[in-house]
Amino acid sequence: SYDARHGGFGGAPKFPPSMVLEFLLRHHAHTGDRQSLAMVQGTCDAMARGGMYDQLAGGFARYSVDADWIVPHFEKMLYDNALLLRVYLHLWRATEAPLAARVVRETVRFLLVDLRTDEGGFASALDADTDGQEGLTYVWTPAELVEALGEEDGAWAAQLLAVSAAGSFENGASVLQLRADPADPDRWAGVRGRLAAQRCLRAQPARDDKVVAAWNGLAIAALAEAGAMFAESDWVDAALAAADLLVSIHLEGDGRLRRVSRAGRAGEPAGVLEDYGSVAEAFLVLHQVTGRTDWLERTGSLLGAVLRHFHDAGTGDFFDTADDAEALVVRPQDPTDNVTPSGRSAVAGALLTYAALTGSDGHRAAAEVALAPVMATEHPRFAGWALAVGQAWLDGPREVAVVGAAADPSTEALRRVALLSTAPGSVLVVGEPDAPGVPLLAGRRLVEGRPAAYVCRRFTCLAPVTSPQALATELSAHVALL
Repeated sequence: SYDARHGGFGGAPKFPPSMVLEFLLRHHAHTGDRQSLAMVQGTCDAMARGGMYDQLAGGFARYSVDADWIVPHFEKMLYDNALLLRVYLHLWRATEAPLAARVVRETVRFLLVDLRTDEGGFASALDADTDGQEGLTYVWTPAELVEALGEEDGAWAAQLLAVSAAGSFENGASVLQLRADPADPDRWAGVRGRLAAQRCLRAQPARDDKVVAAWNGLAIAALAEAGAMFAESDWVDAALAAADLLVSIHLEGDGRLRRVSRAGRAGEPAGVLEDYGSVAEAFLVLHQVTGRTDWLERTGSLLGAVLRHFHDAGTGDFFDTADDAEALVVRPQDPTDNVTPSGRSAVAGALLTYAALTGSDGHRAAAEVALAPVMATEHPRFAGWALAVGQAWLDGPREVAVVGAAADPSTEALRRVALLSTAPGSVLVVGEPDAPGVPLLAGRRLVEGRPAAYVCRRFTCLAPVTSPQALATELSAHVALL
């Protein structure tokens, strides 16, 4: 169902296929399959060039009403932008594509400027409507461009951004598109800044300030990972602040979660399975990025609550609601990934990563049971995250332990190679040998006094290496694992 002409899958309307793209990236990394990477590149380029992407302020709208990604439904959701941020980050990691890097930076800026709450979390959405009219804030006519920029720059911007007299939206207005990078990037930067400033003077869409645990988990994971790869400590700090909010407001003493909060006060609804899975994923990323063991400990507590309250030990089944939730005729149990990872696939991913970091066979076995029904799916577009987790399971996932002093440039060089590895679902820890609370570092030694990297699978490791080049080879797709 891939649309080779326009990118994406199927016809109109087109939703961003974030989790399917993540699977395809992992499949390419594991097998070298070029078609998988081409689907990701074609889709990501088309989404970022069209009207679904905000060409002035960054961030993605909910979906495109047409097959060519021109006219969006203008609502901007936290979960879409969190998931897409991670996809573009991983596309950049695989290809170093400048467009992917730009989208990463601009999407991070959108999250931090437009969705961050006073308490440090992330709001759920920006409305599609402004003053009851969809898209009012975002669309332009040629005359409005001239008014904002003057005759010469206005005409130049109209051609560059596909703004015409006929319009691509309603009432002769056009959605901004950027189908090719301008020949004069400095001129575009100036024009873009002036248009963004002018747009800020317009009425703005309302914001849904509700903080949803699962969606914040997706944002935290993406921000922390992007901050590490782009060496942007402010992004990691923002991820930590949002995670601290979840700990202080949403997380209860027994590892149970509240699903929502607003203005620093938790709501009544109890967390559902997707909340636990996505928040656990976020905490696992923070553990790897920061080296702090408390995030690994909190993940263990969350997954313990999952196995006690959402899991049937007899059958291995997972349910979307806890065993002490309001009883319904049928206890909800939906394995399909829709706009976000299903609870089942989110938890499967967290269980697998936790097992890779701790060596826990019990958590790995639970992940395998969670994945089993999905592996035979006839509808892979609705199992994207489950398939991505399955791809990590096929690859190991690989466990990378880098031992050495943090201040040693050789340690950082090894860390950087591991961080930028495309090995599906790989985990990374960095620290001194036998660092407390980090099982993967236990028994890992320096090599002749030099920092070293160990590439392992289920805690059985290849010989340690001390050069970044040797580590890159061990992490490549075609190296046989133990």
